[in-house]
Amino acid sequence: MPGFLTVLSVGAAVVPILGFLLVLWWMDRYDREPAWLFALVFLWGAVGAVVFAAAGSLAAVYPLQAALGARIATHTATVLVAPLVEEPVKAAILFLLPLSRHFDNTTDGFVYGGAAGLGFGMSENLVYFVGLSTNGDPVGWMGTVLVRTFYSALMHAASSGLVGAALGFTLFRSPRIRILAVATGFLLAMTMHGVWNGLLIADEILETHGALFELDLLVFPLEFFVVLAIFQFCLWDERRVLLRELTEEASLGVLPHEHVALLASWIRRSGRGWLPRGVPHAAYIRSATTLAFRKQQSRAGRGPGVVARQADVERLREEIRRLLSPAG
Repeated sequence: MPGFLTVLSVGAAVVPILGFLLVLWWMDRYDREPAWLFALVFLWGAVGAVVFAAAGSLAAVYPLQAALGARIATHTATVLVAPLVEEPVKAAILFLLPLSRHFDNTTDGFVYGGAAGLGFGMSENLVYFVGLSTNGDPVGWMGTVLVRTFYSALMHAASSGLVGAALGFTLFRSPRIRILAVATGFLLAMTMHGVWNGLLIADEILETHGALFELDLLVFPLEFFVVLAIFQFCLWDERRVLLRELTEEASLGVLPHEHVALLASWIRRSGRGWLPRGVPHAAYIRSATTLAFRKQQSRAGRGPGVVARQADVERLREEIRRLLSPAG
């Protein structure tokens, strides 16, 4: 049985997380991120962030053990050190993404942050699942798999998503707002992480016979729902940007007025038959969407690549005219 559970642990750690990852990528409906970059961020969370987090946690635990003793040091590390170390290392790669010009806004921050968190959760789950599989207790193993898959891993995704969202929100804003927003994102992420770990440890210390554990299972879904609601608001804001910017482009004659509402609806834009014959569907949608976002970013007049974004606006206008020319 232990050998079978060990093999099963790999699938239990990997398969559900990859499913969550695909759902997350799909949810970015208007301007999906490049698959290669999305996968790179996920791999950072699964490998790079795990290595650095383990090193950082070990560096912090040894002094705590010397000062507080092994048992208290372990509890302190779980509640305080883990959030303080893991959240920054998971998010480290997000600060490089603006250089790629694929990182445009708050929604992108949620998506990339969530990918890094899922990668971290997958590797952490693999360690836990394989470790428990050697005990030969399938019931205990299954309980751990369920809790860590639908709670711990999603907690890592949500907390990193908050940091990414804060970073995306500040891309084209002043340095003061950027510092405040990113600090707030980290504070919220660490608080979510600390509350999850803290209730688990408190349940053990206070011997509440699972009462605080059950409370933890109730609290996190509420937190996750709030994060999901913010993400949905960001998607709504993307739709608003598409409507505003493309309406202006239609008035300039870049694209037909009747296309604006279609391009701003992720359901209707995916349908066939609304574009004239000869106009490439995916390329047209991608160009129009990017044009709207580049226009919004150019209005800010700050941040990296201002001149390049303004040049993109003119380039994308010409590209859309060219794509529509076969129908003319």
